[in-house]
Amino acid sequence: MLVDFNELPDHSRIWIYQANRSFTEEEQKELEEGLTSFLKEWTAHGSDLHAGFEIKYKRFIVIGLDQTNASASGCSIDASVHFIQRLEQKYNVILLDRMNVSFKQGEFIAYKPLKDFKKLAKDKAVSKNTVVFNNLVATKQEYLENWEVPASESWHARFV
Repeated sequence: MLVDFNELPDHSRIWIYQANRSFTEEEQKELEEGLTSFLKEWTAHGSDLHAGFEIKYKRFIVIGLDQTNASASGCSIDASVHFIQRLEQKYNVILLDRMNVSFKQGEFIAYKPLKDFKKLAKDKAVSKNTVVFNNLVATKQEYLENWEVPASESWHARFV
């Protein structure tokens, strides 16, 4: 069951998929339609899942799930991963590789393999004040408060 992302409770579970490039306006419209269709039908053991989504910075797909009525099961999580894999193929993007880092460089969002981010930190091209995206947040509240933070306040701190 599709729910407005903003109306999901703060304890909702969150999954964040970062793309290795920005989506075009047309791709964003298609993504919104695809996510809407998927989430309307997303179930766990026959129970509707109350889920919503948002697309941030033309690059991040954020799916939230209110687990009050029904929690995601292994099968429903598999279904969501398969859906994301289909998006990767359709748009020729990387969404599931967690070994990449996104961070702000001025107005722009950079996307680098972790080893390149470490090198940038060593070369002082990024610092503890660089705004990074902590895609490991697990709840909507964490997402709202701790997703977009200085590197010093994230797992990225060990590199800067």
